Amino acid sequence: MATEDLIQKYDVPVPRYTSYPTVPYWDQGEFDNRKWMQVVQRTFEESNSGKGISLYIHLPFCERLCTYCGCNKRITKNHAVEEGYLNSILDEWRLYREHFKEKPVIRELHLGGGTPTFFSPENLDKLITQLLEGCELHPQRELGFEGHPNNTTFAHLKTLFDLGFERMSLGIQDFDERVQKTINRIQPVSKVIEATESARKIGYKSINFDLIYGLPFQTKASIENTMDLIRPLRPDRIAFYSYAHVPWKSPGQRGYSENDLPGNIEKRALYELGKKKLTEFGYYDIGMDHFALPDDDLFKAAKNKSLHRNFMGYTVCNTDLLIGLGASSISDAKYAYAQNLKKVEDYQQTISDDKLATVKGHFLTALDLTIKSFLLEVLCRDEADWTPLMVTSFNENTLEVLEIMEREGLLTKSYAGIKVTRPGKAFVRNICAVFDERLHSKKSNSSQVFSKAI
Repeated sequence: MATEDLIQKYDVPVPRYTSYPTVPYWDQGEFDNRKWMQVVQRTFEESNSGKGISLYIHLPFCERLCTYCGCNKRITKNHAVEEGYLNSILDEWRLYREHFKEKPVIRELHLGGGTPTFFSPENLDKLITQLLEGCELHPQRELGFEGHPNNTTFAHLKTLFDLGFERMSLGIQDFDERVQKTINRIQPVSKVIEATESARKIGYKSINFDLIYGLPFQTKASIENTMDLIRPLRPDRIAFYSYAHVPWKSPGQRGYSENDLPGNIEKRALYELGKKKLTEFGYYDIGMDHFALPDDDLFKAAKNKSLHRNFMGYTVCNTDLLIGLGASSISDAKYAYAQNLKKVEDYQQTISDDKLATVKGHFLTALDLTIKSFLLEVLCRDEADWTPLMVTSFNENTLEVLEIMEREGLLTKSYAGIKVTRPGKAFVRNICAVFDERLHSKKSNSSQVFSKAI
């Protein structure tokens, strides 16, 4: 089957698989905070002294709305909100700490948003200093943050570096003026250069650029221009994401129509052009939508098969416990997931009442754990072995679909398991969906839940 035909066939709504089960298929009826904390304690006791734990801090505030964004955010120019919100995060962390019998070993800490650099350097210093008080940093720790090029100052960079941060991710998306205007993300190249050069001068060891393909009015010329402007900056990593058009979840995306977006064939061509340019520049594709230079830890993790994937995306830190702090944050305690209240005021009020802000979650069954492990292998290593329990999850069409995908050249299968082929990497979300037992067993309109695969 021709590539164009495969794109037409497989450009359907499917999950991105940062978790399994995916959030829409959590069995929320069984969830309660007491049971959740018991699972957190269990996972902490099993893994803290060895692997350490991960922390994700959601800082949702932005001064202006980027209309393409599907993240949970709060738009305001009132910086008086900073202190109260950070105090809530510290109180939430205290609620978790009270249940730990030993000092937390922090393997991974990430500030996401929103715009983390919305917060002043002084307030970020207060947050991180108090957050890490009484904790131990893992010898192979990774501390990183997401920054907006327009407001990531030298003071931000120096403050966070002095606190132990060595990884920065800048949201670039596209340098084309028309694209930037449409998505309300105006940022000159000079700001990206300034932030990148400042970070390198200070001593950051890994810089990531986030790029998006499939944005409104994007063309091959704009992709090529963006890549050429990035080349001399030589970021260590590049995340080249597919734009997720989900206006039913992100009303800001209604500022343009689907007619302004590249079609699925054209959209894939944008990715292939970007990938070709990045390969020429010396980058290697890692997992799904990621690229890295050969001396970066992400490339090394992929090569030695230690790459991991969680709610923060691809990471070199394979921890069993990820605690999400802040409004809408999601936690993964290996045997269970939980998500916080999304509305900032509700989150802060609940924490002020000395209660956890987790509002929904899912306790994984034995089959869930098996499928979760299998999908992680596929997404991180492009291959996975069957287990007896895994095979029991196959529905009547599973093997037939796999045989079709094998004929199409997307994978190879054997008595031991499957391997994703080079062409199949473009369809890895579709391949994972074949094994998604909950996706197949629950009745839902996936077009109103997930973004399209291609």
